[in-house]
Amino acid sequence: MGFDGTVWHIRSGDESVGEIAIDEADFPWLSGHFTPGPAYACVRDLFARELALVARVDEDVEEWEAAYDEIRRRVSLSSPDGPVAEFLLHIEGDRAWFRWSDEPFEE
Repeated sequence: MGFDGTVWHIRSGDESVGEIAIDEADFPWLSGHFTPGPAYACVRDLFARELALVARVDEDVEEWEAAYDEIRRRVSLSSPDGPVAEFLLHIEGDRAWFRWSDEPFEE
């Protein structure tokens, strides 16, 4: 399946957090232009915190994991074919990049 040009959706419950128009695929990562939706304001700070923590994840992986767990509790990611089981998503400005799986990630 080609990914360029596909649009993935991020939701918080029934509300749109935003859309990612894929313009780059570097397996296992996809990235693209992020367009925020009405619910993005409610999770923007979570994504900013997660990015700050991932930059120093070697120093405190537990803190990053806790921050990312909060993102996973608050948002879902859907491919053009429907919701995905697992994902690792980063958003910064108008860019988003992520990897996903149709099966839960191994612990």
